[in-house]
Amino acid sequence: MSNAAELYAKIEQDRDLTRALFRQALQNPEGAVQTICQVGEQMNLSVTHDEVKAFINSLDDELSKQWLVKARGGL
Repeated sequence: MSNAAELYAKIEQDRDLTRALFRQALQNPEGAVQTICQVGEQMNLSVTHDEVKAFINSLDDELSKQWLVKARGGL
């Protein structure tokens, strides 16, 4: 499993963090990607901006697609 996939799974388990990232993505999509990278550093799951974007774009579930539609500007 890639760091991006593992990080996504961990973020998904933290409802408060997921909501905070969603709200940030609505206002500042690029900042949300930066925050995801920072969270990855804190969890020892380093990811790059491009890895985060590529992973999110590869997701094929309805919730992620909805998030992408709303946050498309930076993702």
